[in-house]
Amino acid sequence: MFLEKINSPLDLRKLSPDQLGCLSGEVRQRLIEVVSQTGGHLASSLGAVELIVALHYCLNTPKDKIIFDVGHQAYAHKILTGRNSKFSTLRQYQGLSGFPSKDESAYDPFTSGHSSNAVSLGLGLACGRDFLPKEEQFKVVCVIGDGSLSGGLCFEGLNNAGHLKKDILVVLNTNELSIAPNVGAISNYLNKIISLPVYNRFHDSVESFLKTRVPRGSRLIKLMNKFEEGLKGLFVPGMLFEELGFRYFGPIDGHDLCALTSTLRNILEIKGPRLLHIVTKKGKGCAFAEKDPVRFHGISHFDINTGEAAIKKPLPESKSYTEIFRDKIAQLAQTDRQIVAITAAMPEGTGLDKFRDSFGERFFDCGIAEAHAVCFAAGLAKQGFKPVVAIYSTFLQRAYDQIIEDVSLQELPVIFAVDRAGIVGEDGVTHQGIFDIAYLRSIPNLVIMAPGDGYELEQMLEFAVRLGKPVAIRYPRAEASLIKDSVDTLELGRGQLIKAGKDFLIIALGSMVVEAKKALELLSREGLNGSLINARFVAPLDMELIKIESEQKKFIFTIEEGLRDMGFGSAVAQQLDKPVERLGLPLEFIPHGSRGLLLENYKLNAAGIAEHIRQVIKNA
Repeated sequence: MFLEKINSPLDLRKLSPDQLGCLSGEVRQRLIEVVSQTGGHLASSLGAVELIVALHYCLNTPKDKIIFDVGHQAYAHKILTGRNSKFSTLRQYQGLSGFPSKDESAYDPFTSGHSSNAVSLGLGLACGRDFLPKEEQFKVVCVIGDGSLSGGLCFEGLNNAGHLKKDILVVLNTNELSIAPNVGAISNYLNKIISLPVYNRFHDSVESFLKTRVPRGSRLIKLMNKFEEGLKGLFVPGMLFEELGFRYFGPIDGHDLCALTSTLRNILEIKGPRLLHIVTKKGKGCAFAEKDPVRFHGISHFDINTGEAAIKKPLPESKSYTEIFRDKIAQLAQTDRQIVAITAAMPEGTGLDKFRDSFGERFFDCGIAEAHAVCFAAGLAKQGFKPVVAIYSTFLQRAYDQIIEDVSLQELPVIFAVDRAGIVGEDGVTHQGIFDIAYLRSIPNLVIMAPGDGYELEQMLEFAVRLGKPVAIRYPRAEASLIKDSVDTLELGRGQLIKAGKDFLIIALGSMVVEAKKALELLSREGLNGSLINARFVAPLDMELIKIESEQKKFIFTIEEGLRDMGFGSAVAQQLDKPVERLGLPLEFIPHGSRGLLLENYKLNAAGIAEHIRQVIKNA
């Protein structure tokens, strides 16, 4: 057993190269055992085990910096950097984060959960490093995936890094089968030659000689570089990165530790921007994850023997909001051929997989490129289509400018299905969808809705398709009732009075409607009789109904699963000439933990809401 003796990369570097394979196997087994209990991003992390072992073996971390793009492939990194004893707390409340976390370890330079930013972050580190004394210098390695390359930010970073010629290594970890044939004997041999110190000393010496001794040496240098590029182009798909200013090496087998360590050691001695291309298998070492890497990309806890997910049975007459969206949008598309669906690399997560399978010609996956997805939707809308853009709340904020400039300013009928709005849970600070109300309600022309139950989500989708305006519908990662409490028609900017009472008024938004109903029941047992409005709309607000119901009441409360300040409650307070007590989330990053636990902690469950109202009335 090697893993139990590894408390830091210093212990890892004491192992012989022959022992690294056994260590990788133990790390992989540890990953499977823990994630089967906690859930998490399994397939990606399994594929990156050997890479992470090799990086820590060849680098002097934490002085040298490793930056993981997204970070969901970094579980082995956590295990090898002193966090193995706590690894069983992965994604649990007050346990280890499911992503790199700057507050968790000196080995994590950044907290990272969104894609395509690693090269830009690494280049900034490298530029800052170059101002330091020689003894404080360090190496910078950015680990990106093929999904990262679908994001424009990654190319912006690569372009700038190639231009600045800074000393930085980018490791491109791909698992697409289309490039697998390039991982062969000739490719490996060529890369061994190109990465050898003797070859690079010769390369640099010839270049230096030509620059200083030979007239018009620059032309000969160009010819020499063209020869090397041509040689590489015969065997490897590296020309794009060479044109961006990077020395390209690869592709090599990302599970061959001998090739990885020898190549890394050689490349790390070369100066300037370099890119090492490795090919790995997603889910490596776990038969279930290898067979179905999409399902095991992010999975709840599962049976380690069968791979079957332990799915919590939904309540009768309920589905998740995502499932309701999935079924309803596919149903609407059957009769309305102008409906098209767009996602940013999340067809299964957003529920658009059903639409994709039924209406493939009207489905578009833009990759991890949310800004492009929104801009692309605007173009479709201009041509008379009804684009439905399904993106998680935390990722939609990456397209803020496009929502303003390309959709709302143009008054184009793009429908944003804002999934995972509010508390997301175990994915933590980088993924909590708590900002969307605040950043969307500042945009003119944008209609913003939030359903109080599953039936209302169906109504809102039908309404949005007919409306012909830019619309955002936000809904949580939660179960939703499909019982029809009422049959009133949805009208633009009209809320719903659910209950009338004399003592106080609650104006609840979206997921908080259910909790507010329960809170009213608790308070009624104590003789407190309140009114409840289901707001339905953030913009436009139904201020007519709110003013009527608040007229005779001293106590007014708003409740939302979003920021308490700058959110829905603030919108109400700004237009109501009476004090408003706002219940919501504080202006801070919300940690990871189960959704139910976090709602309880922030007093946004029925008991917490009732207690808050009770105390306000008591202290008045």
